[in-house]
Amino acid sequence: MASPSAHPAHTNRLAGATSPYLLQHAHNPVDWWEWSPQALAEAKNTNRPILLSVGYAACHWCHVMAHESFSDPTTASAMNAGFVCVKVDREERPDVDAVYMTATQAMTGHGGWPMTVFADHLGRPFFCGTYFPPRSRGSVPGFLQVLAKVAAAWAGRRDEVTQVGAAVAARMAELAVPVGGRRKDVGAPSAAELDGAVERLAAEYSSDSENGGVGAGFGGAPKFPPAMTLLQLLRHHARTESAAALAMVAQTCNAMARGGIYDQLGGGFSRYAVDATWTVPHFEKMLYDNALLLRTYAYLWRTSPSPLYRRIAEETAGFMIRELGTASGGFASALDADTDGVEGLTYAWTYQQLVDVLGAEDAKIAAAVYEVTKEGNFEDGKSVLRLAAEPTGEARNPDDVKRVAAKLRVARAQRPQPGRDDKIVASWNGLAISALAEASVALGRSDLLSAAVRCAQLLVDIHLADGRLVRTSRDGKASENPGVLEDYGCVAEAFVALSTATGERSWLGHAETLLDTIREQFRSDGGLYDTAADAAPLYFRPSDPTDNASPSGTSAAAAAFAAFALATSSDTVFEDAHSALAASRALASQAPRFAGYGLAVAEMLLTR
Repeated sequence: MASPSAHPAHTNRLAGATSPYLLQHAHNPVDWWEWSPQALAEAKNTNRPILLSVGYAACHWCHVMAHESFSDPTTASAMNAGFVCVKVDREERPDVDAVYMTATQAMTGHGGWPMTVFADHLGRPFFCGTYFPPRSRGSVPGFLQVLAKVAAAWAGRRDEVTQVGAAVAARMAELAVPVGGRRKDVGAPSAAELDGAVERLAAEYSSDSENGGVGAGFGGAPKFPPAMTLLQLLRHHARTESAAALAMVAQTCNAMARGGIYDQLGGGFSRYAVDATWTVPHFEKMLYDNALLLRTYAYLWRTSPSPLYRRIAEETAGFMIRELGTASGGFASALDADTDGVEGLTYAWTYQQLVDVLGAEDAKIAAAVYEVTKEGNFEDGKSVLRLAAEPTGEARNPDDVKRVAAKLRVARAQRPQPGRDDKIVASWNGLAISALAEASVALGRSDLLSAAVRCAQLLVDIHLADGRLVRTSRDGKASENPGVLEDYGCVAEAFVALSTATGERSWLGHAETLLDTIREQFRSDGGLYDTAADAAPLYFRPSDPTDNASPSGTSAAAAAFAAFALATSSDTVFEDAHSALAASRALASQAPRFAGYGLAVAEMLLTR
């Protein structure tokens, strides 16, 4: 077996990647591999551990670590000498991300991206972390220091290191057992259990009356749009006419729509707010957030027809089509948090910049409408635009507001723009299709349905073959990344939504094909796994039923089964839906905020 110093020289292997995130690292002096059996074999043959770095294209701290460490020749030399370095786009390989994030959280008590994991040639992790600065900062070790200590441990305490990895792998595999749903006494949550989940949500909810409702919602800083929980509450209101459930949705949606998390000039939502009042966002804009929030506001408009809700729904759909739409007909994954390495460069304004663009009088109007002050609410005297009130009424002429907004949009378009991750992710495009199809019906917008059909045809033509999905594509070319459960669930639900909106039953046929694959490849006696039975094995097979930034695979599958069952009146598929909802039932009494999508499905089934 070769020693580390004897391993042959290699070059960076990312130039042919389909992932924009991997391509961002194609010119690093690091000898990067993509995740593959060949990388694991290289680790075994050269007697070196794996250094796994996981991130995504719109991630601010991923860019920081890339600049500080991966672009540095000295750091890259240490990485190349002691490790087989593997770079993973978490959005292309959510299965790889999931198993190593589980280990990172178990070992460190927290997680995040970039994720940095050291593992043996079997892929078993023995040391985990997230972002490391290039040099030590207080109690946080520098990345070069980490590399040296891990290399020394690998050389001098190999048995101890591999025993740690084996123990972690065994424990993770033991815990990763799907929640059971095939027994008759375990299935979808009952009406009483759903009522109890809403009561728990109400106990966690803050209307933030002291601040005029601007912080309304669930949780403090950082504050994430709870779109799936809002869908759950809307469907609970549809079933029970609960005024309290509708009030939680309306207050939260009002606060988000008026906050800086919503792009007041261009439409669309950022990933989250760094504060408790929705004011300053982390500026990345993700497709899945905007798809889920489009669905939420369209549903809310149908339930409570305020002009605000319709406007936010239409502007969010417009943002998706204009800013995330691709030539292939699909939707890009995200816009970056940074522009030229600076957060908010495209979006934030000083008072003087308003004057420069609008003149003194119109600048006063814009400052009042968008709460821009000379002190600013962001950095360096800049303000993130918020909406003080709807631009109607005697105090503010709507025509004046439209005029200044149009001028600001033109000026903003001349600024440097954030980068775009233009890969197509099957599950997120499925969410976009469902949202656009439902919004087209709610808003009477046939153009939104046309966009949904174009996207669905791309998935059929590029991502789907012989009942199997490829997770990602770019420029009309499919990757080799296999679809995971959330892809099958979200895309199948989307095809049903299209069939309902268009009346074309061919979409139901595509959905049925995907549901058959879920049964054949993802189901076990206990529930549903996130990876297919014939997928390349990881150090354990993941099965996480909790919703996170997007629906879990189990929730997505439940939604697809339920939608198909409602469209076809199939008792067998209703049973599949109830089985998949066992995981949501288990979470309803403990952590309903992490089961919003599944609980929304359960609410829908009770109203049929």
